[in-house]
Amino acid sequence: MTGALAVWRRGRRSPEVVARAGIARTFQNIRLFSNMTVLENVLIGLDRTIGGGIVGMLFRTPDNRRREREANAKALESLEFVGLASQANRLACQLAYGDQRRLEIARAISTGAQLVLLDEPAAGMNPSETIELANLVQRIRQRGITVLLIEHHMNIVMRISDRVAVLDYGIKICEGSPTEVKNNPKVIEAYLGSDATT
Repeated sequence: MTGALAVWRRGRRSPEVVARAGIARTFQNIRLFSNMTVLENVLIGLDRTIGGGIVGMLFRTPDNRRREREANAKALESLEFVGLASQANRLACQLAYGDQRRLEIARAISTGAQLVLLDEPAAGMNPSETIELANLVQRIRQRGITVLLIEHHMNIVMRISDRVAVLDYGIKICEGSPTEVKNNPKVIEAYLGSDATT
């Protein structure tokens, strides 16, 4: 992942460059095409894989049709993975909030990214949706995909992370295993107050 992360160090890059580097992300605020279907929302993330150029798209060449079928199969597989395959033909705006979050994750993993950045994926979720999300992130990791999670729900962070970095007003105050972080005096003071340590 060092090479992929170097993309960020070089300054702002286009989404195309980031995607080619094997990086995908979700956003803190849901960014779906609400009047498109669930399947179409995932296919948007696969647009660069279809290729074939404008001529191929206009004339529906055999190569273009083959690539579209492959993208469709990949999108459906990603929806199956996150538990939304049965919703493929519904409009994204008709999904429950937690399902919209899972749709964003499906779009990210469908790209074949090896690093997925999840920005506050549990924001606004109820407790059962939060548990489902934690299980989904663990399954993503089991596929060999690195997950960089930005999250305020400490129960999720501690449950699914190998390493945790804690920021306090933008300054890193601790980094280590979940156990090390949980027992760190600076973390306890920053998040529970100085009275919690006495």
